[in-house]
Amino acid sequence: MNPTLVSIAAFVGVAGLVGALAMLFHKDEEGVVEDRLDVLAGKKKAPGAEDKAVTREALVQESLQGLSAIADKIFQRFDNLRLLFVQADSPMSPEKFCMLSIVSAAVGVGIAFVIRSPIPLYPVAALSTGCIPLAWLLFRRKRRFKKFAQQFPDAMELVARALRSGHSLSSGLHVVVQEMPEPISKEFGMCYEEQNLGVPIEEALKSMYKRVPNMDFKFFVTAVAIQRQAGGDLAEILDKIGHIVRERFRIMGQVQALTGEGRISGIVLMALPIALFFAVWQLNAEYVMLLFTDEIGRQMVAVAAVLQVLGAVCIKKIIAIKV
Repeated sequence: MNPTLVSIAAFVGVAGLVGALAMLFHKDEEGVVEDRLDVLAGKKKAPGAEDKAVTREALVQESLQGLSAIADKIFQRFDNLRLLFVQADSPMSPEKFCMLSIVSAAVGVGIAFVIRSPIPLYPVAALSTGCIPLAWLLFRRKRRFKKFAQQFPDAMELVARALRSGHSLSSGLHVVVQEMPEPISKEFGMCYEEQNLGVPIEEALKSMYKRVPNMDFKFFVTAVAIQRQAGGDLAEILDKIGHIVRERFRIMGQVQALTGEGRISGIVLMALPIALFFAVWQLNAEYVMLLFTDEIGRQMVAVAAVLQVLGAVCIKKIIAIKV
C-alpha cells in the first residue's frame, strides 16, 4: 500500500471528523439569544473588560473548559454513556476519560511506529490501545454488579429481620446502609436519601434498578410494589427471594466448573491465530506482508476477522448457560 495514499486518507478522515464535531457542537443564534436573556435575568455575568485580558492561565483554563463542555455535550446526547459511568462508580470524569482514550490511542500508534509495524496496522494499534480505558470501565462495572449480586441475599435477610422486629421498609433499607459494605450500602443509601426527600419508595427503588440492573433486585422491587398495593407478608417474600438467589449461585458454580474446559478452549482458539501471525511476522515479515499488499491477501484477512468474531460468538453461546 502506498504510504502517500495512506497519509492522504488519514488527513481526509481527520479533517472530516473535525468538521463533523464543529457542525455538531456549533453554537447557533438561538444559543446566543438565550445567553443574552440569561445576562438580563441575572443568571450570567456580562463579559467585562477584565474578562478580555488574555493570559496564559486563562488560555489553559479556557481550553480545559472547552474540552469539558464538548465531553458533556457528547454524554448528554448519549445518555447510556453517562449511565455507564454511574453504574461503574467511576472516579474519573467523562472529559478525563475521553482525554485518556485519545492519549492511549496515540501511545498505540507510537508503539507501532517504534517496532516498525506495517502502516495498515497503525489503526489497529490505535484502536486496541484506545479501547483500554473503555475495557477498564466495563470491567469495573461488571465487577461491581457481581459484588452487588453476592451481597444481595444478605441484604434481603437484614431487611426481613427489620420488618419482623416492627420497623418500616425505609428503616430496613437504612439497616442495610449501616451494616453492609459497598457497593450495596451506597446504592441503598442513595435510595434511602431519595425517599427521605419525598420521592415515593417505589420510584426510588426503580431509580436504583436503573443504576444496578440486577434481576434479583427487580424481583424485590416488584414484591415491594405488590405489597404496597395489595398487602401481604413482605418479610416472608424477602426470605424466599434470598433463598432462591443463594440456590441459583450454587447451581451457577456447578455450571462454571463444568464449562471451564470450553472456556479455556475458546480462549486458546481465539488467541492462537493472532499469536501465530505475530510469530511469523517476526520470523519472515515479507511473507506476512503479502496479506496486506496483495488483493487476495486483504480479502483473506477480512474473511479471517469475520470468522474469528463468528467463532467467538458461537463459543460464547455454547458455554453461556442461563440459570
